[in-house]
Amino acid sequence: MSNKQTIEVPDIGDFEAVEVIEVLVAPGDAVDTEDALITVESDKASMDIPAPTSGTVVEVLVTVGDSVSKGTQIVVLDMASTGTVGARDPQPTVQQPAASSAAPSDAGGGYGGSMVRDVTVPDIGDFEGVDVIELLVTPGDRVAVDDALITLESDKASMDVPAPFAGLVKSVKVTVGDSVSKGDLILTMEVEGGADAVTPTEGASDYAGNADVTADVVVLGSGPGGYSAAFRAADLGLKTILIERYETLGGVCLNVGCIPSKALLHAAKVIDEADSFATHGIKFSSPEVDIDALRDWKSGIVKRLTGGLAGLAKQRKVNVVNGVSRFLDAHHIEVLDGEGNATVVGFEKCIIAVGSEPVKLPFLPDDPRIVDSTGALELNGVPKSMLVIGGGIIGLEMATVYHALGTRVSVVEMLDSLVAGADKDIVRPLFKRLQQRYESILLNTRVSAVKSFDDGLEVTFEGDGAPAPMRFDRILVAVGRTPNGAQIDADKAGVQVDKRGFIAVDNHQRTNVANIFAIGDVVGQPMLAHKAVHEGKVAAEICAGLKSVFDARCIPSVAYTDPEIAWVGKTEDECKAAGIKYGKGVFPWAASGRSLALGREEGLTKLLFEADSGQVIGAGITGPNAGDLIAEVALAIEMGADATDIGLTIHPHPTLSETVAMAAEAFEGTITDLYMPKRK
Repeated sequence: MSNKQTIEVPDIGDFEAVEVIEVLVAPGDAVDTEDALITVESDKASMDIPAPTSGTVVEVLVTVGDSVSKGTQIVVLDMASTGTVGARDPQPTVQQPAASSAAPSDAGGGYGGSMVRDVTVPDIGDFEGVDVIELLVTPGDRVAVDDALITLESDKASMDVPAPFAGLVKSVKVTVGDSVSKGDLILTMEVEGGADAVTPTEGASDYAGNADVTADVVVLGSGPGGYSAAFRAADLGLKTILIERYETLGGVCLNVGCIPSKALLHAAKVIDEADSFATHGIKFSSPEVDIDALRDWKSGIVKRLTGGLAGLAKQRKVNVVNGVSRFLDAHHIEVLDGEGNATVVGFEKCIIAVGSEPVKLPFLPDDPRIVDSTGALELNGVPKSMLVIGGGIIGLEMATVYHALGTRVSVVEMLDSLVAGADKDIVRPLFKRLQQRYESILLNTRVSAVKSFDDGLEVTFEGDGAPAPMRFDRILVAVGRTPNGAQIDADKAGVQVDKRGFIAVDNHQRTNVANIFAIGDVVGQPMLAHKAVHEGKVAAEICAGLKSVFDARCIPSVAYTDPEIAWVGKTEDECKAAGIKYGKGVFPWAASGRSLALGREEGLTKLLFEADSGQVIGAGITGPNAGDLIAEVALAIEMGADATDIGLTIHPHPTLSETVAMAAEAFEGTITDLYMPKRK
């Protein structure tokens, strides 16, 4: 049912009869809450007028050159097709010279509440009784930390007075021509998120020493999120220091995670494909695995990428400091190198990107045959048998590698399904394949004890149908990762870290301390490198005074198993739990010519569509290269595409990518590659 709403110009302060200088939407456009509709300009500033709710533009009621005031009707929205953000009271975003973005009214981070605070003239050196020559804000304006509030001028220089915290301007206490000094009241602000949003936690330290090196921005950690933040900050003209505890850049992902594991998974794929073609008339002898050469090849890939990062840092003049770091206060970090030498780094702003580490099970004995993912990637021999504790992505990827190398693999998982978070129907093809290949897959089962013996590790299980104790040559523990937030003395900087080690941030990636940001695994799930990269760029851009926000509609997940599993957006389980009405289109790869040509027909592509709008809201794909295919659906979700948009996009044939279009056609009932009776 259509539900049209006419959008009016909200309260824009003292501005009356301002000119429309740009119309940012057109009929048919889908908009979310806070999306800019038009831009208006007065003699003092320009500002965007945001959408107060989500919907589809039916009619634009103004044109460039029109004069508008509070209450002027500008756009008609059809509320039937809603976006992802609920309605709220909009505020115009003021665009002042040298001003950064306004903090949104629903900035996250879990701080809650609000309070009115005074803003006074800070320490401006030897200047006393300087004149106010320009007011850069008015009541009702939203400002971010470091946005310019007023401009002062002495006989020597002019200077802007920045906002010490983000919030809503309630009242301005000075006028042009007034004379002010340190401590004079400038204005009052309603602080968004309350006192905790801008105030360090109790017990924060105050370092009294000198810094050995200083920077505009310090990035703590050089994983994908960290180096992206550092490089973006440097590109924006900020003097940047990148601190990394290890000798090479790249963090867990490049050194002992994503990259080396994918190299070994490719090797496993070559072995498995060669073996599988025996039934198709091509037979190879059993592979001879030179484990040292394989390890060197994997390490060479890592070295090439990490060396490339070092070169990129040098090109950008990013100063890399190696060592273990800890905060001294909100503007200083101490870094200890491998020989115990300390370097104190001073900074204006800091981006925490310290990542996470594997969860340890406390009841396991100290035995070198019990390894985490880092140990598994070292390839210290190929065991005859191995138990993988944890049926998630990391455990199953390493199981894929070792099985291909000849290890008899067993998997134990405490839940009732592998790959938690994905719908069971897209996991099922993988589960069936692994059942045929692995020694055992134990679901709803826990490991209760492990004993070390010379001839193996004896494991005791518990749970319905748990087997008798079994012995293994090696155990891989892959039960998740825990954030490193508690390892950097963040409390000395006043940064709040919860009991698990996570650091809360808003959608500018700002912590409760105004000049300190956090990104990546340490800020919460999902712990994915590609999420961290985008968060890092947002944090760097905010540090540079740009308008930026992390507002991803969806973040894809991929298990690089065989077959691969990928999903994005809403799952069916999530839709059912939230009461979201949805429809779905499913295309089985058994009907795909490309899939059959690859000898892999077990895959499927599933798309989920919101019932009322028809927009795609989620997807799950199983099969070779599913991780590459899922990106198309992620883009479709971000763009608000519906089944018709996807189905009418011509995909190349024969490819696996066309299964995405066929799933959309299956939902619409227009598919010809399958016979599907018309829905009644």
